[in-house]
Amino acid sequence: MTVNGPLGELQQVVPQRMQIKQEDGTIVVTRPTERGEDRALHGLTRTLIANMVEGVTKGFEKRLEIQGVGYRAAMRGTDLELNVGFSHPVVIKPRQGITFEVPVPTQVVVKGTDKQMVGQTAAEIRSVRKPEPYKGKGIRYEGEYVRRKVGKRA
Repeated sequence: MTVNGPLGELQQVVPQRMQIKQEDGTIVVTRPTERGEDRALHGLTRTLIANMVEGVTKGFEKRLEIQGVGYRAAMRGTDLELNVGFSHPVVIKPRQGITFEVPVPTQVVVKGTDKQMVGQTAAEIRSVRKPEPYKGKGIRYEGEYVRRKVGKRA
């Protein structure tokens, strides 16, 4: 399956059992039987195609927040440079089709047309310094709630 749009082109291998037809501007996915496996593949195929269409028209983005004293992000050309408490800055190179933005030093925006690749890249950035439960320092998704623990008492 190939989808073209103003932001680019995406290709995805879909199960051959599913019949995909384009009828007057809409894409219709039909399943051969009502078996559980076919019903699951039907939903998966429909969602993959819908994500591809949304990706090439609007695009996807994930926002990450950086919390911690001295923790910040900066752009070095197209690469993302993170200073998150290590003795050295961590440089992350974007995959093909992915772009980074740093509107403020404590915020990173990952943009792209492929939803899975945007999510995977954002997860890899977050894994550099996951939010810790005692002070909450680290890289987290925008709006993510981090359960805080009480520290040890003297």
